Amino acid sequence: MRKIDQLLAEYGESHQNPTNKLIHWICVPAIFFSLVGLFWSVPNGFLLGIYAHPFATWATVALIFLLIYYITLSVSLMIGMAGFSIICLYLANLLSQWEVAPLWVLSIIIFVVAWIGQFYGHNIEGKKPSFLKDVQFLLIGPAWLMHFIYKKIGIPY
Repeated sequence: MRKIDQLLAEYGESHQNPTNKLIHWICVPAIFFSLVGLFWSVPNGFLLGIYAHPFATWATVALIFLLIYYITLSVSLMIGMAGFSIICLYLANLLSQWEVAPLWVLSIIIFVVAWIGQFYGHNIEGKKPSFLKDVQFLLIGPAWLMHFIYKKIGIPY
């Protein structure tokens, strides 16, 4: 069995309850985005000195390393996660220009609310979050959702 299959199966063991799954469909992408927003908010004078581009941010750097991890598990899933990452970067760029609240404030609010949702879902499930066993599962959650999308549209992962 491939490593990605083992990780997805193990992650899925603590995500059987339909309500918990639904909560994860909302909260996992929200947490992913909130982290992109937080990394986007870190001052990037060093990066801008190298290449003055709006997407030359620490979020982009972090996502490159994340995508390297995903490619070691599944090229196909990495491509899907790259697409989602681009959407998150684009949204972070838009919200960073929003004058209502700074992106880092919005990101912290999203992060906290989404984690409350996650723990509520696991309370319903009656099982601890997988990442308490292995921190690697923090990275598997988004891939676990992506693999369901792939299954639905018939893309092998």
